Order: sequence, then C-alpha cells, then structure tokens
Amino acid sequence: MKTTFFWCLALLAAPVWSLTLADLVGPERVAALASGAAVNQTQRKDPRPALIPQHPYIREVVDGLITEMQPGLMAENLFLYSKPAGAAVGAWTEDERIALYNHAMALSTLAGIQYFSTSRNTMRTFLESSVIIDSPETKKPQPDPVYTGVIPDLTLYAQQRDLTFGDNIYQYDYHARQDALIFVQNNLTPMKLGIINAIGKEQYRLVIAVVDAGDYLLVYAVSMTRAAALPGLGQRISASFSTRAEAIFKWYCGQADKAFAETGIKTNEAVSKLQF
Repeated sequence: MKTTFFWCLALLAAPVWSLTLADLVGPERVAALASGAAVNQTQRKDPRPALIPQHPYIREVVDGLITEMQPGLMAENLFLYSKPAGAAVGAWTEDERIALYNHAMALSTLAGIQYFSTSRNTMRTFLESSVIIDSPETKKPQPDPVYTGVIPDLTLYAQQRDLTFGDNIYQYDYHARQDALIFVQNNLTPMKLGIINAIGKEQYRLVIAVVDAGDYLLVYAVSMTRAAALPGLGQRISASFSTRAEAIFKWYCGQADKAFAETGIKTNEAVSKLQF
C-alpha cells in the first residue's frame, strides 16, 4: 500500500509532457547527434541562427540578443547528454531540475577545464580561475550559490582568468523555464589577446540552453560577438568559439552527472522511508 501511495504522489508531482528531440531539432539532426557526429556551424557577415532548437523561449532570448548586438560572428553547437540509468523516466522531476539549476551555477568548478586549441593543435587550459563575486565594482569573492527552488530569472557576476582572453569580469543571467535552463554570459570588461582588445566591453555573448527531452538533455550553445577590433582576428576568434563551447558542454556533463546522482539518492531514501 505504501509503495502504491508513493508512486501516485510521484506521478502527480512529475511533469506530464516533454518535447522530443525530433520536435526540437528535426530527425536528421537527431540521427547526427545519436551517431556522435559534431553538429556545429560558424557564420560571419549578418549571421542568423541555423541550429537553434524549436523552443519559443530559447528563440526569444537569442533573437533579442541578435537585435541588441548586431553580431558579425556567430558559432552554434548542438550536443546530446544521455540521462543516467537512475534518472526519472521521461521528463525531469522538479528535484532534478533544481539540482541541474544549482550545478549550472557552480562557476568555481569551471577552473581548470580544458579545450582543444585549434591554433596550437593541442589541449589547453580554458579557465585558470573562476569565482563568483558580489558585484563588478567591489569584486568580493562569494561561494557558489545553492537554492532550494528554481528562480525564474537571476543574475550572478564572476571573475574568470581565461588563458586566451585574460582576466575578465562577466555577468551571468540565468533563465529557468519548466523544460529548459538557459544561461547567458556577457563580458563586462574587454577581452584581450595580449595587449590587443580583441572583443570590446559587452560585445560578446555566450548562450547555453539545456532542454529536457525525455531520456536526454539537448544542449544548445551559441557564441556571438561584433566584428573583431583588428582585421584578421575574426577568423581566429570564431575558430575558437566551437571548441570552447565543447569544453563547457563536457563540464556541464560532469555537473549533470552529479545532479542526477544526488536526486537518485534522495529518491531512494524517500522510497525507503515510505516502504519501511
């Protein structure tokens, strides 16, 4: 009887719908993602999203940034994360969504991640350091936040030392919807290559959208910037966007693994209490 009661509660609490991968990106791209093929595209000169999922809120966020920035460079990536065996069947539960949300804000764990440098043809450290700060003015270090519920719209600030673009202050805007978690990175200081201001203040955006797709998480990344400060830099910058997005995806896979492991433990504990 207790077990039956538990499952009734679980069914009432869980989301009853979820967009499929085919709904989001079409069957051809589903096949490419399932095969492990890279799904990416880089554009210059009046770029427009080509890989963006068919999700109204993601489209709204990205279209708004394009209107605001009028970018001259854009790089898009699609990635697929398979939910682990212990995850809820179908759509994510609220506990899973909260855990995925909190782990996306653990910006200190970005320190030390690596990416494949196309210019050097080798693996290279992406971020040497990463810490949340209280504000761009005072820059007082803060611990990674942990929330008991999802906040629909939230802003954090971080100071990050990028071994390519130097030490910078970033704004991270988090947007949470029932079936998607989105964060947008905005550079509040110029991003430099050596002594050169390669990307001006607030002229770069990285959007990462994590969409619940049943047994998978679809991850869409789009980087955009206005034209580089000096001729010849645009190609170098755009070439690095996709490889850096892949590094962030691999980081988020690790974060998602932790989130699903934590919620799996909680679920098992809840079952044990109800059964015994």
